[in-house]
Amino acid sequence: MFISQQLRKQNIAEYVLYMWQVEDIIRAYHCDLALIRREYISRFDLDDDQREDMTDWYGNLIRMIREEGLTQGGHIQINKIVVQQMTELHLMLMQSPKFPFYSAEYYKVLPFIVELRGKSGKECGEIETCLNALYGVMLLRLQQKEVSASTQNAVKEITTFLGMLSDYYRKDKEEGLKFDDDI
Repeated sequence: MFISQQLRKQNIAEYVLYMWQVEDIIRAYHCDLALIRREYISRFDLDDDQREDMTDWYGNLIRMIREEGLTQGGHIQINKIVVQQMTELHLMLMQSPKFPFYSAEYYKVLPFIVELRGKSGKECGEIETCLNALYGVMLLRLQQKEVSASTQNAVKEITTFLGMLSDYYRKDKEEGLKFDDDI
């Protein structure tokens, strides 16, 4: 919870990846708040108020997962909305001539996106495809599985691209971006 609050302010892509991981943690504990409290939350060095706040936060996420029928997989609506906001900002950045470096980075990453979409067989947007790639590699690394050199190269480019998008997202939230010359 405390990490998510910090990431949401600093790097929206990392926030999404973190929240996807939290969804998976909740599922690993069978959406059982008592089990999460006993076996997961208890590991953290928290005072009683922080522990209670974290328990409430996990409880709310569990409720959302259950209500949205996502106990086996998928992403809760609040996380989908953030990805949609990132996608909307991406489209605005691409349509504006004021962000040529962003557009150039996107076109560097586009072949990877096309390849990843072909391999996954899933229909999702470009930003979600990039996030899925990073999350997949993170899971491979957690399982101590080998990541090919070509995948590492793709991840490096995607990370740079999503980093730029995250920086623009933060700037837009803090001070607002100007997308055309009339403003």
